[in-house]
Amino acid sequence: MNLIIDIGNTQTKVAIFNNRKILKSMIMDEFNSDVLYESKTLYPDLKQAILCSVATRDDKLLEILTKEFDLFIELTSHTPLPIENLYESKESLGPDRLAAAVGANHFFPNADLLVIDAGTAITYDVIDHNNRYLGGNISPGLATRFKSLHDFTKKLPLIESADQWPLIGKTTEEAIRVGVQAGILYEMDAMINRIRDNWIDCKVILTGGDSFFFDEKLKNTIFVMFELTLMGLNRILEYNAEKK
Repeated sequence: MNLIIDIGNTQTKVAIFNNRKILKSMIMDEFNSDVLYESKTLYPDLKQAILCSVATRDDKLLEILTKEFDLFIELTSHTPLPIENLYESKESLGPDRLAAAVGANHFFPNADLLVIDAGTAITYDVIDHNNRYLGGNISPGLATRFKSLHDFTKKLPLIESADQWPLIGKTTEEAIRVGVQAGILYEMDAMINRIRDNWIDCKVILTGGDSFFFDEKLKNTIFVMFELTLMGLNRILEYNAEKK
């Protein structure tokens, strides 16, 4: 059994895998030793673990994970992968982006893929039919855009997203909501179209915390896979276990 830990910008996801299936997944503010020991008590067959983190490195946690598991991997730019990584600045590539790419390739091997991860940032990552990660793009996410307009202007209020909005705003709140939400949808659809100009049969996979907000609003045909990053991390862990 495998323990998968994905520490993001705003939340942490933890999952227990058995035979490539998720037995349990949790979202929490922080992963710590208490959560680790509780998981090992509930699932005594947990023997392998992987950590993907975009936060500051926690050496104490890494030490505990290394001690408690037969195989522990911290996903870095040096971790062996089941796909080829062609990104030029590998050290600066977010490990969560790489994990999502591996997850997409695992489900759709030998296919051209665009992974859109909608979270604090929106990332667009391309994997080709030769199972190579080619790179991608980054833009601000939904909450980040709302917060930026509020933080960097003197009078614009901080508002939240809503499922319905008009074509044009008739209040400042509506104007912000339309500008942010419709703007992201235009961006996503335009990006998909541009990618498909170059990779005609490209499959598009949407994931991330805000994927539920955009999945039925996009004009293009997409696959929605909420647990894609966790699945990719499990695949990377299994790949390294096979090589051990």
